[in-house]
Parts: sequence; structure tokens; C-alpha cells
Amino acid sequence: MMSKMDFSSKKAVQRQLAGEGLRPKKGLGQNFLTDESVLLDIVSAAELDEDSCVLEIGPGMGVLTRELAKTAGKVVAVEIDTTILPVLSKNLAEYDNVSVINQDILKVNLDQLFTEHFGDKPVKVIANLPYYITTPIVMKLLENSRISSIVIMIQREVARRLSAKAGSKDFGAITLAVQYRAEAQPVRDVPPEAFMPAPKVWSSVIRLVLRDKPPVEVIDEKHFFELVKGAFSCRRKTFVNSVGSYAALGTSKEEVKKILDALNISETVRGEALDMETYAKISNEMVKRKK
Repeated sequence: MMSKMDFSSKKAVQRQLAGEGLRPKKGLGQNFLTDESVLLDIVSAAELDEDSCVLEIGPGMGVLTRELAKTAGKVVAVEIDTTILPVLSKNLAEYDNVSVINQDILKVNLDQLFTEHFGDKPVKVIANLPYYITTPIVMKLLENSRISSIVIMIQREVARRLSAKAGSKDFGAITLAVQYRAEAQPVRDVPPEAFMPAPKVWSSVIRLVLRDKPPVEVIDEKHFFELVKGAFSCRRKTFVNSVGSYAALGTSKEEVKKILDALNISETVRGEALDMETYAKISNEMVKRKK
């Protein structure tokens, strides 16, 4: 049996992949984590115990999965890459509390999976997400009421957007969508050399704690999110011009100006300068005026 150090080193990763005739797949965004300190920080941020039910997305070779299995009660790992399953199976052979599912997480029925493997217990999600598909996966997770927290490693630029404050250059539609459903807590940054192969950019680990209820009250959630999309559809334009020309809302620029004036908001303001509470007020006012 390989030692812990051998298991997670770059040479060990290369040796295991070569043993199966494999190479990291760029198309799947495969960058295997080989820094033990990052692994331990992810597990620590997840706050696991023997009762924890964990969904891991993209286990790859199982380096992080092994650490999760040592602490959590049960781990279900969803891996899209069929070719890496032999390596994953070997590396997890000593753990009987891990189940591997070979599927695309975006096509998985999460409620069905959770019920089958975890009964009615809450679920914690841990994932090292491919950069190219981060947003769809995060949004799918946030919409599931069974999930209590999410610890993910993503591109540092995206992580900054998720935890950004109104008025900053990183603040955008994804910020509001995530923070409406969860509290974003940065954990740590991760340099390219912590992976094999090394990506061209830095990564970050971030923890999302799902809220029992949103921090603001909105009359119509669908309208609220359409307003957010509209406001950031043209970042260089003012809120009035962006929202007033966003067809899905069906509100003219003149009407938008009237609503901002009624709420004592400048008509020259840009979308990134408004916080969630203000978006909720604007959305609610729009909905009321359409009734």
C-alpha cells in the first residue's frame, strides 16, 4: 500500500496515470491536486464528523476522497471520466464508506441520489470544479434544499466574484445569485504548482453555507433574478439603460427612471453599485406597478 505522501505527490500521480496509460484530459479540465496542505484545508472547511453525508464532485484519482472518507460517515463521489475509474477504485479500495457513481453531475437527479444513499439526512458537497463549467454546477447545487454547505475549489477570479461586495469590480449577477441563497466564505488561495498538470491561473477554495431563507424579501423571485440579469447585461451602461433595454423585463427606460426616483436612487447609477437589498426594493416596486 502506498504511503500518504507517495499517494498525493506529483510523481505518484504521474506513475498511477502512466500505469493505466492515461493522461490528464484538458477537455474535462483535469488538474489533479497534489498539495497535502490544501487537501487538509478543504476537509477542515467542510467541518465533517462521523455523521456527515458527503457528495464529492470530480474525485479524479481519489486523493481528496480518501481524506473525506477518513472523517465522514458516508461519501458518494460522482466522476464523469470513465477511463480514470480503475485508478480511483484502487485508491479507494480500503474504504467501505465510499460509493463511486460514473455520471455527469449536471445530469444527475440529486434528490434521487441523496435519498438512495443518505436517506433524509442533510448533505455536504465538496468539489474541485473544472473552470469551464463552474457556474452551472454551483447554481444546480444552490437550488437543492437538501444541501447544507458546499466547499469548492474554483478559479480564483470566479471565487472573488462569489464573495464580492457591491461597488467592487468583481460584483455581478453571479454574486447576487449565489449570495441570495448562501453565505460565501473564502477559505484560501491555491497556486498553480499545487496541481499536476499546473493550470495557468490561481485557484481558490470557498465555502458556501446555504441560508434557511434569503436575506431579502422579494415578491417575485423570477422577476428579481431577471432584473439582476438585465442590470448586468451591459456592464458599461447605466442601470437605467441596461434594464430599460432588457426585453425579458418589459419595462421602459422612462418607467425605470420613475422607479429609481421614487426610491431616491440616482438614474446614473450602474448595476454593480447597488446591493442586494436595493435590487429587492426595485424588483418589488416593478412588480407592484405591473399589477
